[in-house]
Amino acid sequence: MNLKVPKNRIPIFAVVAMLALAADLGTKEAAFRTLGLGGHSRLLIDSWVKFEFLTNLNHGALWGMGQGLAPVFALLSVGALIGIIYWLFFCDAASSLWITIALALVSGGTLGNLYDRLGLHGVHAQDSSKPALAVRDFLHFQFGNYDYPIFNIADSCLVVGAIMLVLQSLKPVPKDELAEAKPAS
Repeated sequence: MNLKVPKNRIPIFAVVAMLALAADLGTKEAAFRTLGLGGHSRLLIDSWVKFEFLTNLNHGALWGMGQGLAPVFALLSVGALIGIIYWLFFCDAASSLWITIALALVSGGTLGNLYDRLGLHGVHAQDSSKPALAVRDFLHFQFGNYDYPIFNIADSCLVVGAIMLVLQSLKPVPKDELAEAKPAS
């Protein structure tokens, strides 16, 4: 492990990732226990923006793409988690608190959806006695006539973490860091 990384980064990373994971798994459990698979609440927001809880299983990935490839996505999730740990703690990325938090959110979201893809939630697909290898989704928005894909807290953590990384990438590099990175002529 790199000695340039501040010592508080490992606990910060672990706490944020575990909070994201707990929020995801807790809300999924509550939604599916309360509504069951395929259940829905009344509209909680009913205007141009509509919102309800609607429980569903996603057997794919983003917006349902890759249906039936849960084992592939599970392997990709494990690879992503290994890459995040390596980048943060062996390549100095954890020297930035912002990047540490962003990648902790991504990790928490990845772990939440990985838990589901492995079928550890115990929810059974209809016509099956085995747990579904699918992600539990329950947040449903509609914007005017556009029906947004159902998602969960893990997905939200992944998106917020990714946005934080994009914002970090747009930040100008300080001149002294540019001078250090420039090869001597």
